[in-house]
Amino acid sequence: MFPNRLLSAASLALATQAIGATTPAAPAAAQVAARDGIAFDAYVELLKARARAEGVSERTIQNMTRGLTPNARVIELDRGQPGSPTRRGYPALAPYIATHVNSTRIAGGRSVYQGNRSTLAAVEREYGVPGEIIVAIFGHETSYGRIKGGFDLSRSLASLAWEGRRRELFEGEWVALMKVADRGYSRDQLIGSYAGAFGNPQFLPSVYLRLATDGDGDGRANIFTNRADTFASIANYFRDAGWRTGQPWGVRAGVPRGFDVDAYRTEIEAPVCSRVHERHSQWKTVDEWRALGVQPQRPLPGDTLVSLFQPDGPGTPAWLLTGNYRVILEYNCSNYYAMSVGLLADEIAN
Repeated sequence: MFPNRLLSAASLALATQAIGATTPAAPAAAQVAARDGIAFDAYVELLKARARAEGVSERTIQNMTRGLTPNARVIELDRGQPGSPTRRGYPALAPYIATHVNSTRIAGGRSVYQGNRSTLAAVEREYGVPGEIIVAIFGHETSYGRIKGGFDLSRSLASLAWEGRRRELFEGEWVALMKVADRGYSRDQLIGSYAGAFGNPQFLPSVYLRLATDGDGDGRANIFTNRADTFASIANYFRDAGWRTGQPWGVRAGVPRGFDVDAYRTEIEAPVCSRVHERHSQWKTVDEWRALGVQPQRPLPGDTLVSLFQPDGPGTPAWLLTGNYRVILEYNCSNYYAMSVGLLADEIAN
């Protein structure tokens, strides 16, 4: 069985030699630049071998790799992603919220929420995640199912794995995609974002295998077109990430004039997404914040642990964030994303 790790340079070289000895040379027009000493076609043979070793059917492997070529645009897009930001400050949150929690998105969310109330209520009873949070994720990820991406996932993930910068990640996702396809999904159905996310909730293949859920009892977890399955799958993701039933993601807070939020900055260094978490305050109970003059604008039990967040500086809106806010960050580690999901959910529920 192939180990779940980065293929070594030695194994790549050996595979190249072996494949080159048995495979006719490709026409000159089909040649591609080699990465780490291996051409794309040879690398795909390694991917296929790993998929076979992990139990994927030969029929699926052949269907998902027929005519496969590297996608230069996918590699370009991936390389264009920003790296670690500098400490020169953060863009203001308010303009982002104005764009992403606008009247169109709110109206769309309310329509989806009202049109699927019974389904969402059943999902909430089973998973403990509010329907408005589920719909807000649905809205942010794919504009309520309208924009899901048009990249051939097999080609995209194989290209990114071959490119090599994050080979271990994308190689594993490509094999996971083969396992998704083995459950009866065609290559035409398996399209999505350039980086491999797909369906209404934009799950990576490995996330689909682990958390996608059959929400209507038909035996399939169809996150492409089935809303019951989509809602249940998002809820299952949140439950798995630690969502606490009955607790809001956060509430607006009144901060006294002249209050120094920076005096309560967290001293904890987060190993993941440090730039996101460093903007939050120390964790204190609601009662402890009240004693300092910070007042929640909606009821919260006094013993609830919360973090104070005032992203745009003194005199601007502030929030007390619960542990459920960090669950939203598990979906997308960005304060802009998490805040817009929480605020959209509040608008949908109103």
